[in-house]
Amino acid sequence: MTTLPHTVDVRRRAGWLPDDQEDLEGWLHGHRQRVEARGEQMVLHPVIGEFQELIDRDPVVRMHVNQMIAQVPHTKPYRKRHVESVEELMRLINEVLTMAPEFGPAMVATPLGAILDWTMGTRAGFAAYRDPRINVMLRKILTVWCEFLSSGDSLYVLNESPSGWQSPEAQRAVGIEQFEYDPQDEHWGFGSWNEFFTRRFKDGARPVDSPDDDKVIVSACESLPYGISTDVRRQDRFWIKSQPYSLQDMLANDDSVDQFVGGTVYQAFLSATNYHRWHSPVAGTIARAFVQEGTYYSEADSEGKDAVEPMNSQSYLAHVAARAIILIEADDPVIGLMAFVPVGMSEVSSCLIDSKVTPGYHVGKGEELGYFQFGGSTHCLVFRPGVIAEFTLAAIPQPHDPNAPLVRVRSKLATANPST
Repeated sequence: MTTLPHTVDVRRRAGWLPDDQEDLEGWLHGHRQRVEARGEQMVLHPVIGEFQELIDRDPVVRMHVNQMIAQVPHTKPYRKRHVESVEELMRLINEVLTMAPEFGPAMVATPLGAILDWTMGTRAGFAAYRDPRINVMLRKILTVWCEFLSSGDSLYVLNESPSGWQSPEAQRAVGIEQFEYDPQDEHWGFGSWNEFFTRRFKDGARPVDSPDDDKVIVSACESLPYGISTDVRRQDRFWIKSQPYSLQDMLANDDSVDQFVGGTVYQAFLSATNYHRWHSPVAGTIARAFVQEGTYYSEADSEGKDAVEPMNSQSYLAHVAARAIILIEADDPVIGLMAFVPVGMSEVSSCLIDSKVTPGYHVGKGEELGYFQFGGSTHCLVFRPGVIAEFTLAAIPQPHDPNAPLVRVRSKLATANPST
């Protein structure tokens, strides 16, 4: 049995790009105008020059990139093509490298995704964004942008203007009173945008549910349920319309794969204003923890042309996108080995595992495991067959309810079966 949400509501709740195409078009138009205003004075970052050199030098890469631009139609619902050439694409990306996301009712939280969005859904784009050479360059570009977002220069968006993250509207959206911050400091005590993005809850804001009951599994992230799938196969066609989970691909051919065949996968996603740190769903011992490199802007071609963001490809992305894989041997013998898989979507180039999370380390239920640096994100919990007695009502995807609440991090998510 598989439960998946209605795609339109998933897009709306994610908040990484505007739900209204007119708003996205308006941002793209403004971004293009900013680039054009710089004219010949724009200095391209060396990483952009390196990407341009790859495109010029490699015939297959050059073909894919040129074709994905050309294959974006001029007809509705595309409104207007915003990228006409490779040179223009490079300049649009270059401008993002010194930008931090601004707040707003129709905010563009993933600007690179906004620029590349239409090309992702073209025939050439499906191939381009799976090409290892292109993904190496995208990783380098995202790393450069992440360096800016981790610098003090990115703090300019922490202000009280309508587009600032200290505005009354933004404070309500993020629930800033729940977090550790210094209201007397100009930038609330944060040293960069990324510090603000990965802000911590105040002590007691998210208590661990049933800390002494190993049968209670808690939510690893502050997130909205996306899907629950049971009787998962070792290998499956994760790229087709239904996007079934394929364990060997999701877990990067880890030796543990066979233990999970026939088991359960729970997936949930984080929105732009959510808390972005991960916490252990169980008490147990770390068996393995590693980062698996992958794609950054690949979409499932079975979803067709997506004018909003790759939210509909979440199950697919759990198999191909850059992600962390953390295997935990739970203290409860019925749960046994389980996997936590945080997945980067679009701009998330960094799934950062805490330095203490290494084989042999005993992690407490609800203890921090790591965090996402800026960008869209989703995550999966993988259980062996026979583990889950029931999920809580809050963990069941409610795709037709636009006001369905988030599952709070460290709150009860599921209960394991009793020991025999």
